[in-house]
Amino acid sequence: MNAFVGQTFQMNQLINIKQVVEIVGVARSTIYEMMDENSPYYDPTFPKKVKITQNRIGWSAYEIHKWIENKLASRE
Repeated sequence: MNAFVGQTFQMNQLINIKQVVEIVGVARSTIYEMMDENSPYYDPTFPKKVKITQNRIGWSAYEIHKWIENKLASRE
């Protein structure tokens, strides 16, 4: 299964939190929980954020979709 099918963004594109939430299908707070080492929801495989400007962060669209593909591939 290819998680990239039907997507309209560039794979080298940086996407914002709203787009990550839409793609992954979890709440914004859950995304931040998955990045927090002190959280029970921490996922060390979740893609790291990229600092774009002083006040703006993003994520690699490619890495987000690759993470989804890996989750799908590892399901039982």
